[in-house]
Amino acid sequence: MVGLPYQSGYNNRHSLLIQGNIILQQSTPDTDITDMETLFLLYSFIFGALVGSFLNVVIYRLPDEEQSVVFPASHCPKCNTNLHWYENIPILSYIALRGKCRTCKVPISLQYPVVELCMALLSLALYHRVGLSLILPFHFLFLAGLLAIIFIDIHLQIIPDKISLPGILVGFISSFFNPLVSWQEAGLGILLGGGVLYAVAAGYALLTGRDGMGGGDIKLLAMIGAFLGYQCLLFVIFFSSLTGSLVGLAAMFRQRKGGQTRIPFGPFLSLAAMAWLFFQQDILTLWFWYLSVSG
Repeated sequence: MVGLPYQSGYNNRHSLLIQGNIILQQSTPDTDITDMETLFLLYSFIFGALVGSFLNVVIYRLPDEEQSVVFPASHCPKCNTNLHWYENIPILSYIALRGKCRTCKVPISLQYPVVELCMALLSLALYHRVGLSLILPFHFLFLAGLLAIIFIDIHLQIIPDKISLPGILVGFISSFFNPLVSWQEAGLGILLGGGVLYAVAAGYALLTGRDGMGGGDIKLLAMIGAFLGYQCLLFVIFFSSLTGSLVGLAAMFRQRKGGQTRIPFGPFLSLAAMAWLFFQQDILTLWFWYLSVSG
């Protein structure tokens, strides 16, 4: 990340992405642009909410080897009553049912509408950022995977290989359609992302005799490097370590377990990756401003 050549290269590639979106918009009469843009934003929100509903199934079933994310159909986990289509509308059904199962009246976890709303907003923000570009479906899959990892890791403190390993491959393939990340940068992101966390984990285990970081975190950072390139790694590691430390200190104080307190690191890595994806230009601007001020 250090040095002005990368900033110049990034700005050039970012301008190409913007120009591509402008050309796409200019092909449509001015009177229709606003209406079409609003319609696409609405579609992206609705599609994101629908995918968020499926992610709830993934979060609940994927870690269990004996369950399928396809069968059986959506049902109440308490009374096993199958849900009608009108009980399975993202966000709205939760509100209509007042957060309770229609049959057994057991409260429905707030996680369901939260995941649906989060994915809807991420989808909306992603379309607003990249428009109808070739990188859109790849980054959409990336964000969906990160969101599922956040909740799975919070509940079970695991990061399924079924998400991270295919994610590494898809992230590398996406570099051939990404004007901001070349395949060489994605490849370095995989090698350095996995290698850096492996070195940190090995060093921690050597010094303390305890495992401080799981293999899932290592593969997750390799996936992040594949999608975002090696340039993101310094920020992702710094931001996730900072936020994780702050939350860890709060957890130590609350749980009173001292150094034995364990918190999942995957959510912090995922949030840092999301921050870089949406705000990388602002982050780089602040970074180079800091370098210029500090001498």
